[in-house]
Amino acid sequence: MDDAHFAADVARAAGQLLLEVRASAHETGRELGRLGDAAANTLILDRLTSERPEDAVLSEESADDLTRLDAQRVWIIDPLDGSREYGMAGRDDWAVHVGLWEAGVGMTASAVAQPAIDAVYSTADVKGPAPQSGRPRLVVSDSRPPYYMEALAADVDGDVVTMGSAGAKAMAVVRGEVDAYVHSGGQWEWDSAAPVGVALAAGLHCSRIDGSPLLYNRTHPYLPDLLICRPELAEPLLRGIATHATRQADTGRVAMAREYIKSLVSHDATKLRLSDRCTRIENGKATGDSGAFVRREIEEGQQYRSIVGVHDLTFTEWDTNVVARFTLEFDGGVRVKITEHFEIPAGDITAITAIIEPSA
Repeated sequence: MDDAHFAADVARAAGQLLLEVRASAHETGRELGRLGDAAANTLILDRLTSERPEDAVLSEESADDLTRLDAQRVWIIDPLDGSREYGMAGRDDWAVHVGLWEAGVGMTASAVAQPAIDAVYSTADVKGPAPQSGRPRLVVSDSRPPYYMEALAADVDGDVVTMGSAGAKAMAVVRGEVDAYVHSGGQWEWDSAAPVGVALAAGLHCSRIDGSPLLYNRTHPYLPDLLICRPELAEPLLRGIATHATRQADTGRVAMAREYIKSLVSHDATKLRLSDRCTRIENGKATGDSGAFVRREIEEGQQYRSIVGVHDLTFTEWDTNVVARFTLEFDGGVRVKITEHFEIPAGDITAITAIIEPSA
């Protein structure tokens, strides 16, 4: 089986498993998403190990093995893109991403499955959308829409619609249901790699929002933004984004540190990239010796439940280090000042060291 048909077959099988898990599980919401993520990840990794044993893998649900940087072929996978939507009854905007990156070429054989609508899109046979009719429709994240979308839509006399899952949004452009997908709220390589592979095969424009290429299998697998659209819309959309997108995007390491700090308030550690052996030290005391423990403490630890806000957040970054300075607010108005150091050599946080002092 060639790579493109293999990618489609694996994505389809993972999608079928996700449907079965969703139908039979007692869990809902975030826990259902985690259950589906783990099950689909295991299936995909087993298939890759069995049928493509010489290839490297970069998966959202697995530790980042940097030997991939020297590999000629790397499968970039997201076993369940849109885990939030997957955990919500009736939502069909979630997907499975299986894409192959090849050295010197970029994304090649790729597939995106949307199991809830019984669809698999593959570089083996994808077709481009029919000609545009009516006002352009610009799809964005329903949880993190770009702040400049109202102005951008006005530039092209278009309408903004929302949807979950990067893969679902990209495939909506492929089908012609929408005309462009714009994102600038931060993503990871696995969020867009396979969708971009399929979209390119369908003849669509794919780039960063500044028009530069989307590059994959990088040391740090963070991609802040992307644009997927009909070719004729690329120039006016890129011009409009250049005018309206005035805020500087986070680097990958700062984005990871920001997500950690955000989780202290949300008590949701789903999106944290912590290494299996991640350590945490607070005021000289060890308070975490694994990524799993730190995640569990953030979500279930009583010491975090009363945190209600973060204020005055700033970041400093150098080499593989990020230092965050901020004030945590607790129930009752109590505030403490935090200086937190993150060691982030590549795609996972490996160490967190915090100094906590009472706020004046």
